[in-house]
Amino acid sequence: MKSNKTDEITRVGPGTLMGEFMRQYWIPVAKSSEVVSDGDPVRLMILCEKLIAFRDTSGRVGVMDHRCPHRCASLFIGRNEENGIRCVYHGWKFDVDGKCVDMPSVPARMDFKDKVNARAYKTHEANGLIWIYMGKADTPPPLPQIEATMMEDPEIWCLQRNCNWLQALEGDIDTSHVGYLHVGSLTPDDLEEDHPMRPTVLNRSPEYVVSNAEWGTMYGAYRPNDDGQMSWRVAHFMFPFWTQTPNNRFSTRAIARAWVPMDDEHSMLFDITGGVDEGNPAYTSKLKDDTPLFEPIKYAETTTDWFGRWRAADEEHNDWGIDRESQRNGHQFTGIPNITMQDQAVTESMGGITDHEYENLAPTDQMIAFTRRRILLMAKAARDKGLTPPGVEDANIFYKARAGSFLHEPEADLKEAYEAQLEKAERWGKSA
Repeated sequence: MKSNKTDEITRVGPGTLMGEFMRQYWIPVAKSSEVVSDGDPVRLMILCEKLIAFRDTSGRVGVMDHRCPHRCASLFIGRNEENGIRCVYHGWKFDVDGKCVDMPSVPARMDFKDKVNARAYKTHEANGLIWIYMGKADTPPPLPQIEATMMEDPEIWCLQRNCNWLQALEGDIDTSHVGYLHVGSLTPDDLEEDHPMRPTVLNRSPEYVVSNAEWGTMYGAYRPNDDGQMSWRVAHFMFPFWTQTPNNRFSTRAIARAWVPMDDEHSMLFDITGGVDEGNPAYTSKLKDDTPLFEPIKYAETTTDWFGRWRAADEEHNDWGIDRESQRNGHQFTGIPNITMQDQAVTESMGGITDHEYENLAPTDQMIAFTRRRILLMAKAARDKGLTPPGVEDANIFYKARAGSFLHEPEADLKEAYEAQLEKAERWGKSA
């Protein structure tokens, strides 16, 4: 049986601690390219709510409860036409704001369309992403000023994960696993001297500095490099479900990863990156002999069901595509050739929601414990004291976060090293 604390931090439906907390933030729900003008509606499962998204004739996006407010037939099977979605049951039609604009099956003298609304959420579209606001405020807060999402042409990819949002997210803030799960079969000679993964191969047991930040939490994992400098891997958790990971070079590339809860046991990853070095991230880089470090993700065919978007071809049903011979001969430590699928396999293998009471956390898990505690404290402060969650109104705090790997003088602490690198970094979207 899962502990009460596990339930508190993992459940996301309406009325739950984390569900109400997350609904106060803007939430990315789809890539812009997924929703076409006058095209097929798209099913979305967000925070345990069944929604549909559609783009009307004028290009506006609507996201609303999939149930028609007349008799609850699903609007997914409706007709997207002439700036609205029309229910095929009785012909009632709704615009992107959820307003009923036509009630053709009701006699004109009895028409009451002005009094009927589908439950629609406010939307915002920018830089390839569709966002929704599911909170109770009449005026939504500002959009979070997350650097990668502010770029005009970021690289965005998605992947659904069959486990709880926190379970999925915690892989991004646990850097000690990298030396084994991702590069356990490599030696330093396999990588160029400036490769961001090389210090991890040199020393697979980093030490940590972990601290609170305005935007959430941050860590710096450090280890001496063989050139006398200190190697740092700096990363962040940002409220309510964002991470910035350290597998890119700090100064030239921005990253943001949203682990959006679909329901309690399914999550959707939105990976957003950009910068001056498009070959920067570890998952697109190469070994010294010019062979790829990791292979691309293989996707399953998209279907129209609630969990049909951005599914991996390899899942638990086929043991995540493990090649046991590759695992045995040292080609891949896991036998799984894609870096994200390596994370996918271990986090999904824990089950839909792992029981935190069963864990035995180590000193290298301090970012995990620190972040869980901070999330619970802030969510309870919002519920019990009415405090506005961090980053809801003060959306600019997210811009202060930048993640990545770098080398620095060995005497500097995390704060000194981070601020020095931030001054050197190329920034996008606004001035810091």
